[in-house]
Amino acid sequence: MPSLKDLAKECGVSVATVSKALNDQPDIAPATRERIRAAARRMGYLPNAAARALKTNRTYNLGVLFVDEKQSGLTHEYFSAVLDSFKVEAEKRGYDITFINHNISGKSMSYLEHCHHRGVDGVVIACVNFYDPQVVELVNGDVPVVTIDHVFNNRMAILSDNVVGTKALVQQAWACGHRRIAFIHGEKTAVTENRLAGFYQACEELGLKVPEEYVRCGVYHDVDRCAEETRALLALPQRPTCIIFPDDFSALGGYNALTEAGLSIPEDISVMGYDGIYLSRVVKPPLVTYQQNTKSLGRLAADKLIELIEHPRVTLPEQIRVSGKLLDGGSVRIL
Repeated sequence: MPSLKDLAKECGVSVATVSKALNDQPDIAPATRERIRAAARRMGYLPNAAARALKTNRTYNLGVLFVDEKQSGLTHEYFSAVLDSFKVEAEKRGYDITFINHNISGKSMSYLEHCHHRGVDGVVIACVNFYDPQVVELVNGDVPVVTIDHVFNNRMAILSDNVVGTKALVQQAWACGHRRIAFIHGEKTAVTENRLAGFYQACEELGLKVPEEYVRCGVYHDVDRCAEETRALLALPQRPTCIIFPDDFSALGGYNALTEAGLSIPEDISVMGYDGIYLSRVVKPPLVTYQQNTKSLGRLAADKLIELIEHPRVTLPEQIRVSGKLLDGGSVRIL
């Protein structure tokens, strides 16, 4: 592997100049910096991790706390896509990834203790119970934190704009002629609160009256629970013409319940999802859904976490909302 001296010789500059270029020091011409970096890439130069950590007092290791209550782990397509984007951006910036959990070699420890044990420079938190005392301890601890889809005490957060997304679905159903729109939402979380707000805002703006029994509590990523709530909607004296599900995966429960009831989608009843995962494109008929921008969510989470780590004195907490887009499909009938 080439050394700093080899790189300096190749570029015709001093070792000090090479070091400044690779460490993004300001007192070097941009053209020189780029020429040295291009040579480093061409020669396959990689800085010594131990030396870099000693110099900067950082480990260049980011923690990821991902706890899915449904135990779907990284098969959870939405969060796995967000975390993949996070990983790609972190690696571009020279950081590695470590998953944070409760146990190390059979020894139980808190999330914060695990972060200290692994020496992570910062941690991103996604898909967890933010009321868990251990999560509260971690967020209030001494490790820089960025949360995804949850604002914790005005800390740094990257959020999918769930108000805008749910409003887009209601507006699309309305545009297709639907006036009896039901909403099966997920369990109580910040995401659910925002989606409910978006649902009611859109209905109010459109002059839609929503019966209480049209808004039902399901569970994210839970096919069986959403099938159960779908059956409850079908049993109403005046059932809805369109049902919005918590997410694309749980919408499978709705598809199953409607099929069992002898109903066709969208001829007899229309359905919508949320997330825009691959599954929504391959079900029959394809699902009308709101696709979350997982690439931007993950990239921004990594970018802002690294800012907190590298520039703590000038980086202020902010909440960044990321919009997605409506995906068309064949699951909504035009009345």
